[in-house]
Amino acid sequence: MTDRDRNKGNKDSEDSDYRDAVERAERATRLGWAAIAGVGGLLGCALVALVVVCVAAMIAGFYVVVAMD
Repeated sequence: MTDRDRNKGNKDSEDSDYRDAVERAERATRLGWAAIAGVGGLLGCALVALVVVCVAAMIAGFYVVVAMD
């Protein structure tokens, strides 16, 4: 076995290690983007709920002011 044959075996092993690392990184990236999208969606829902509560409080305040007359 020559040095070239030995290095070729190592290179195949290194290539498969590299591919495995790339696949793990891609999975982690997809998971990260899914988490970001989920948190963004929850924050959007919370913002809509806050606006609804504020509008309801404003309408209730106007009702109280008008009812006092």
